Order: sequence, then C-alpha cells, then structure tokens
Amino acid sequence: MLSLEQAVEKTLASVARMEPEFVVLNEAYRRYAAQNLHANVSIPGFDNSAMDGYAVISSDLKGASEKTPTSLQNIGVVPAGDGPDKKITPGCCMRIFTGSPIPEGANAVVMQEGCKINTNENRVLCADEVKPWENIRMKGEDVQTGDQLLTKGQKINTGALGLLAATGHHQIKVGRQPNVGIISTGNELVEAPKKLTTGKIYESNRTMLASMVSRSNGVPKIYPIVPDNLEETCSALKTAFQENDIILSSGGVSVGDHDHVKPAIEQIGGTVDFWKVSIKPGKPFVLGQVNDRALFGLPGNPASALVTFQLLVLPALLKMQGASDCRLAKRRGELTEEFANKGDRRHFARVSINSQGQVVSTGGQRSHMLGSLAKANALLDVPPASRLTKGDLVEVLMIED
Repeated sequence: MLSLEQAVEKTLASVARMEPEFVVLNEAYRRYAAQNLHANVSIPGFDNSAMDGYAVISSDLKGASEKTPTSLQNIGVVPAGDGPDKKITPGCCMRIFTGSPIPEGANAVVMQEGCKINTNENRVLCADEVKPWENIRMKGEDVQTGDQLLTKGQKINTGALGLLAATGHHQIKVGRQPNVGIISTGNELVEAPKKLTTGKIYESNRTMLASMVSRSNGVPKIYPIVPDNLEETCSALKTAFQENDIILSSGGVSVGDHDHVKPAIEQIGGTVDFWKVSIKPGKPFVLGQVNDRALFGLPGNPASALVTFQLLVLPALLKMQGASDCRLAKRRGELTEEFANKGDRRHFARVSINSQGQVVSTGGQRSHMLGSLAKANALLDVPPASRLTKGDLVEVLMIED
C-alpha cells in the first residue's frame, strides 16, 4: 500500500505542464503566470499629491499656526490629469488635488483643512507647518520601472491584476486550463429528474467533481452515465480521451465483477497502474495512461471521491497549469472536540473551520455520507492509531475558500 506522498509523486509524474497561452488581463484571474512579469512603468509615475490642498514651499510655512497663519499668493490650480503650467516661487502656492502632479518648485502639500481662502485677494491663509515632501507621493516609491511584479507559477489574484493593469500590461502569458472529462460508471446511477426505482440512486459525483475542477481552473466536461458494461465503458473512454487533456472517472475501479474501468483502459491501448493508498476514505485508486493522457480513477463513494480529488488529482491539475505551489492551502485552528483514529491508515476527516479558527466535525465520516460534505470547508489529517483532544492546535487542509 502506498503512502499518500508516494501516490502524489505518481500522479504528478503522470502529467506534464501544458503549453501556455496569452490572455487579456481581465481573463487572467486565478490563472498562473507562465513567465516572470515586470513593471512597464513606475508607480507613481510622477511626484503627486496625496490629498486635496495647496502645493507650497515648506520653508514658507515655518512657524505657521492658527494664531499666526502664513499668507501665500495662490497662482493657479493643478487638476488631476493635467500638468502644472507655473512654477512655485517663495510666497506662492497652487491649489492641488489628490493625484495631481506637484508643480516645479514645490516640496510639500498643506491640507486644505488647515487653510482659509481670501478669494477677493486670491490669497490663502495657512495655519499649519509642513515638513519637506510631506503629503507627496514620490515617483516610483511603490514600484519602479523594471521591478519584478509576479514570478513564474504564481497565482494571479485580484491585487495582482490591479498591479499589472497599473504598470501597463494588457496581455500576459499564463498556464493553459486543462480540459477535464468526467465520467461516472454504475448500473445503479440515475440522473435527476428521473424517478428512482428499487436499487437506484441519483448520481452526484460528476457535479461535485466538476465544481472542484472549475475551482482549480480546469474546464470540466461531464459525460453521460456509463453502465457497468465493458464495451460501453471502452466507447465512453475513447471519446473522452480524444476530447480532453485528462480524465476523471468515478466508480468501477475496485476488483469486482462489474468494475470495468481498468480492463477498458487496457483494451483501448492504454496502461494501468492500480494501487491502494494508505488513506481513509479513498484507498482504491487507478492511474491510467492512453496516448500520454492520464486517467484518474476515483472511488465511487462521494467522500472518497472528494478526498482523493483534493489530495491526488488537484496537485496534478495545478502542475499542468504551471503552478509553482501544487499543495492545498493550510490554516491553523483549535479543535472543539476529540478526534480518534483507531485504524492503520491516515484519516482525512471532514471538518469546518470558522473565522475564529475553531475546528469542528461536520458529521458522519463514513465514505458514503454526503451530509458532512455539504458542511465541510477543510480536511483534518488524523494519523493512524491516534487521538486528538479538544483544545489541540492543528493544521487543516482547506478545500473551500
């Protein structure tokens, strides 16, 4: 039986990074940068005002106070988006707004709240001192032309999009999104809204897997339910391999008489690596290859399908996109109850962690139970033959934002 780490190595080795593509910036959210990205311009691009007020020479206001304000001649206005057309000389000032360029000669901005205007004489009474360069945003103080903004493999978040836009980027190169075919097998499966008859259940794994694929930037394609028939399984897999970069199957990966995924892969010219992984839920797992394209055969029980996707499939999907970090995010929290694992496999319990960092079980932990999946946003790794007690500080693996 493989350890989880050994199994992850195998799934990562089964896929290759895909050729990147160029996308416009507003399509790059949550994608992975396929190159180091640098600033085309500085931020700010020029010295500008941090607030509404008056551009001044700081030494003119030395000693200014409410009792002894300094009177300055207002020689003009500098609106945001326009360049100043006059130079500030001693005894003068200019009206200025947030983001407006600093006029030549000025070295500070005094806030408008500290000033009174004499419109008849076009003079400004300033009741505050200012230090040199006070209330001025200096050119390049945030980012300078040529600075590295993102590294290759970095996930592009909303802040990164704003930074890239502000430094003149329009199109960037990102990892391509893999097309992921999703197949479920089983004579017992029925699609809603059809009515159930004896022995039938509604199929749920394809919808769940498709949502996880989308969340990880893949493009899911759901195929019709495949009955427990070797010929139909072969036909479905042939089509899926032709139309996708990677295949996820649900069910049919054990050793029963009606488990046809493995023989179907071999019959259509592929190879199969079947192993058991030392985790609970999700012990049986199939890795298939057809024409250098991978199939990950997940167990049919919903909790097993979710856990094996998160632990074994997700890293491979991220690698295909060129992600530099293919691991699940972790959060630290405090257990609000005891968790025990009497077995010999690591148990990934479905839990919820709230904004205060409290970790609680979401309910029944058997592999067929969906109720606990709906409430879970994390997995708790409980080692074999161990007991975690209330109040313990733990790390959980995040499966939802």
